[in-house]
Amino acid sequence: MAVRSIAFEGTVSLNPQKPSDRRPIDLVLLANKTKGDKAAEVELLQLFARQARGCVHAFASDASHIDTKAAVRRLKSAAESVGASRVVAAVDAIDEAGATAETMATVAAAVLEAEHFILKLAR
Repeated sequence: MAVRSIAFEGTVSLNPQKPSDRRPIDLVLLANKTKGDKAAEVELLQLFARQARGCVHAFASDASHIDTKAAVRRLKSAAESVGASRVVAAVDAIDEAGATAETMATVAAAVLEAEHFILKLAR
């Protein structure tokens, strides 16, 4: 009997993934933050996209260490406000490993992914 009960049990995941984790932007968090106001959601997402692009440009320029740190803080705050968890994780890598070419490329890729997602939503 024990063998049969094991065969029909579901798999147990140590790291269950919610549907909102699969997207570049957590739409559930965004809807809760804007109380379901779609116009406010679009405005907040467009504001995030502009700010994120500006931060990535600040990384790419020959900015001072202090300017780069400020851009990292701005980007992390903006990403957290819309639930862009991949951007937050990429920015955290900069905090841990420093502003290397690899960590900057990871941030740029995460921001680009989020921007494409936002553009698809705006259609």
